[in-house]
Amino acid sequence: MTEFLVDSSWWVPVYGVLGAVVTLPWSTGLIRRAGSRPAAYLNIVMTVVALLHCVILWTDLWDLPALHVDIPWLKLFDLNLYFSIELSRVSLGAAVLITVLSLLAQFFALGYLEKDWALGRFYALMGFFEGAMTGIALSDSLFSSYALLEMLTLSTYLLVGFWYAQPLVVTAARDAFLTKRVGDLLMLMGVVALSAIAGTLDYAELTAWAETAELAPLTATLLGLALLAGPIGKCAQFPLNLWLDEAMEGPSPASILRNSVVVACGAYVLIRMQPILSLSPVVLTTLMVVGAITAIGASLVSIGQIDIKRALSHTTSAYLGLVFLAVGMQQDEVALMLLFAHALSKALLYMSVGSVTLTTSTQDLTEMGGLGSRMPATSLAFAIGSIAMVGMVPFGGFWAMQIWAERVTVGAPGLLLILLLVNGLTAFNLTRVFGLVFAGEPQAKTRRAPEAPWAICLPMVSLIVMCLLVPVMLLQWELLPSLASVRSPLSLAIIGSSVVGFGFGAFIYLNPAFEHPLGLGWKSMQDILAQDFRTDQLYRVTVVFAVRRGARLAAWFDRYVVDGMVNLIGVASIFGSESLKYTISGQSKHYLLTVVIGVILGIASLGWLF
Repeated sequence: MTEFLVDSSWWVPVYGVLGAVVTLPWSTGLIRRAGSRPAAYLNIVMTVVALLHCVILWTDLWDLPALHVDIPWLKLFDLNLYFSIELSRVSLGAAVLITVLSLLAQFFALGYLEKDWALGRFYALMGFFEGAMTGIALSDSLFSSYALLEMLTLSTYLLVGFWYAQPLVVTAARDAFLTKRVGDLLMLMGVVALSAIAGTLDYAELTAWAETAELAPLTATLLGLALLAGPIGKCAQFPLNLWLDEAMEGPSPASILRNSVVVACGAYVLIRMQPILSLSPVVLTTLMVVGAITAIGASLVSIGQIDIKRALSHTTSAYLGLVFLAVGMQQDEVALMLLFAHALSKALLYMSVGSVTLTTSTQDLTEMGGLGSRMPATSLAFAIGSIAMVGMVPFGGFWAMQIWAERVTVGAPGLLLILLLVNGLTAFNLTRVFGLVFAGEPQAKTRRAPEAPWAICLPMVSLIVMCLLVPVMLLQWELLPSLASVRSPLSLAIIGSSVVGFGFGAFIYLNPAFEHPLGLGWKSMQDILAQDFRTDQLYRVTVVFAVRRGARLAAWFDRYVVDGMVNLIGVASIFGSESLKYTISGQSKHYLLTVVIGVILGIASLGWLF
């Protein structure tokens, strides 16, 4: 049985794509009489099959070394192309996490998009989404990973633009696609160059090659920076970070996956490429600088947002910044653990946010309040997700941060300040959102808001249980440090930053005698944070300005140089032909004399030159 599942492991990413293909009659409108529900059920069934396949393989191969399976998919003369798969506890665990969250998000969508006429199209896109992510988790080839990342970019574009009748949605989908394409294009250059230099794109062979590779410092730096550009775009890191904020215009069920495991796929590829990036200290330094800037900047920007989904999306960029710091310090296991803990808690937070936006029909925090007593399950989900995300004992976020602090800050103790600052600001922001949404007096759109339907509450409650069981999972996998380490100064510092963040936020936003500001209270600071430190203006005066100037220069060169040379040749040809027609006599002796003179002049020219 195990051998059959191993040989058919390539089906795991195919299940989601197959579900998308099967639902085409509903998503394209060919079948209307039965409604779009069958499309949803078919995709859910395919996700369950993929989950069972991954779980059985994961349990059977847990204690075994990693298996590398090559699936031939094209043989043409001497060309043999394979789809390389790695079956290990890490890759299969990532696939299980993806399929579990995909299943919960699809079940969540049954209640969230119940009356949407394009339900079939949404589930087809979700199947495509899932297939790309599980393929990245199991891929053992950088070439396959890059191709699947491109699928992920296309899926993001289509899901963000799902409600394409709204102009703001179209703009958000376009910006998300183009921003990620910048990183993808640079990464493609790096992949092509790496293939020519190393002669392979399989991760295992690349790791072995990197141990003995001797590249010139400039070559290693340029190669690493090109490869790094792809994960920067996928993980919404500065300066390619604004797309995730705009992507919140898409449906909430897609946002659940986008902010939990989709961005984590870019970080997963980054972790797999870490041996190649380590060839250049400049690349590792760039990796850490980008992560530090994004972690601190995004944590501050999240406090200034009044859109509930955008207030959480920036915390995703901040936590991925911590992952970048861990990879920069070559602590891959720490990065994976932080991704796991963040994915579960962030998915739970977005489920609760989706429940709120569905019942209130708004994402504006200024129009919310007093939902705690009206939506108890949703408020409990947000509270558990918030505590599980930050460093509070005994939840998964605390253990991930503790291990991060113990290992990452060994060579650079100053990084601990970044962790504490991000953790405290995140705790403050989550308390701010909780106070503005669930506490205080009811507003016009929340006064009669009911609890979400059971199709939304069931996946939320299931994910609450999973978040509570994360410490048990980590203990079962022997990933938890000793309990005595909780009393260490590092642990106390992490817990203290969480308490300070929660306490300060509760004092401002849960105190009925205190006026609840939207951000930090200062108008100028609030405007700067709400506009993402005016990063869009930075784009306009740098990248956009350079592209416009370059385009104008290219247009001038094309019009006056290229076209000018062509027009000059055309005028010369016309002038020459018009002049020569008057020398035509019609006598062959004149033509022969011309040929002889031309030959003599040609020979004389060659003799003069040589």
